[in-house]
Amino acid sequence: MVLDILLTIHFILLVLISLRILSRHDLTSSARLAWMVVLFILPYVGVVVYWMFGEIHLGRNFNRQHEQIINKLHTHNPEVLGSDAALTQAIKPEYQAAFAYSANVTGFHTTVGNHAELMADAAETHKRMLADFEAATDHIHVLYYIWLIDGTGIDIAQALMRAARRGVTCRATVDGMGSRKMVGSKIWQEMKNAGVQVSVALPISNLIKVLLFSRIDLRNHRKITVIDGNIGYSGSRNCADPEFRVKPNFAPWVDIMLRVEGPVVAQNQMLFASDWLIENPDTAVESFCYPTAQPDSSASTGFAAQVFADGPTQRSGATPQFLGALISQAQQTLTISTPYFVPDYSLINVLCATAYRGVKVTMIFPKHNDSLVVAATSRSYYWQLLEAGVKIYEYKPGLLHAKTLTVDGQLSLIGSTNLDLRSFDLNYENNIVFSDSALTTDIMERQSQYIADSDEVTREEVENWPLPYRIWHNIVATMGPIL
Repeated sequence: MVLDILLTIHFILLVLISLRILSRHDLTSSARLAWMVVLFILPYVGVVVYWMFGEIHLGRNFNRQHEQIINKLHTHNPEVLGSDAALTQAIKPEYQAAFAYSANVTGFHTTVGNHAELMADAAETHKRMLADFEAATDHIHVLYYIWLIDGTGIDIAQALMRAARRGVTCRATVDGMGSRKMVGSKIWQEMKNAGVQVSVALPISNLIKVLLFSRIDLRNHRKITVIDGNIGYSGSRNCADPEFRVKPNFAPWVDIMLRVEGPVVAQNQMLFASDWLIENPDTAVESFCYPTAQPDSSASTGFAAQVFADGPTQRSGATPQFLGALISQAQQTLTISTPYFVPDYSLINVLCATAYRGVKVTMIFPKHNDSLVVAATSRSYYWQLLEAGVKIYEYKPGLLHAKTLTVDGQLSLIGSTNLDLRSFDLNYENNIVFSDSALTTDIMERQSQYIADSDEVTREEVENWPLPYRIWHNIVATMGPIL
């Protein structure tokens, strides 16, 4: 009798979840198929997995509160948002589409008069950032997905404490999952005692509540550092040593970072504020709206740039659509590095189409990925890319964690976004897209260094992969839409 009741309950749940999957308008056909496969091949596990990971939601009121905060920030300080005039005057017509699409998603339009330096390595980034912290006079705002208790993590924490003690407003946000050990550490408490305002984005302290009413794998993957509203650091680096002690077998983590000055920094400031205020609603919006000079759109110095940011509270498909617009504008060269490559088919198709129309397309991945599932999924696309003429390289010296995209020696995208479905749908991300030939050339030289330290993957090599190897890749890739 008890067994019959349990089977009936399970059958009802299976039918209800199946109907839910089939009725959703926000799923692709491949994602629906993947979930149906999971439900019917692993029926007992599948119901639980779908309950925990099947839908993108952060609670009943989260989206509404987030939208209200964004509207308040934009209304209070609209000059930070940039302008359409800057787009048309500072960006070549053939490259304007991606910038226009980005502005439509985020509300951040083009700014001009920006300057940036490409940091040589992790050591230089660390040195320059600490120096900027020591020189801060008004505020320091940082947000990191991962903040480890290692050399870098402790140095940054101590620099924030010194700044707070001399009267600088210091706010530090970390992701509840990625930095969970930091949140529970002695140094986190020391930061609070020293006057550093600390916050946890998407906390998991009440695990039962998160599992019942949200999703534990929706994370804040951003990396934001803002000093006095006019200096910022943007790129792929977390607050951690390159040795990345939590996964030392894949070290060093190889990242890329820019030290940025100019009005685009204020857009990252506003992005930080939106994440802070959702967890700390009592903080005054005005405390984040620092005056930042906005040069005239005819300014001849500096470059045009804007922030592209995305997350589960924004419209579905925004990131792959933006990337598609950016990639489609390439006329001569397109070079991309990413540690995690689990794209949707719209992105695969635009990459192949770009190569087929004669653009030199180059992709750089880690040779040894810290995720076996991601590595297998990535390699399932190699044949299709190689057949289209895409060059593929696998970086050997460590885990290439740098997320870079360059177009024609003119445009660059630098930030936290990976070319995977997690970054597309589940994570909060931040990037800077800009038009500057000199800085893009510097980034392309860095990409060339990655290639020099890589093995090229050829069609012949892929053709000779053992049959079990190919089958494994394709089995895992079948689950790609729900990874």
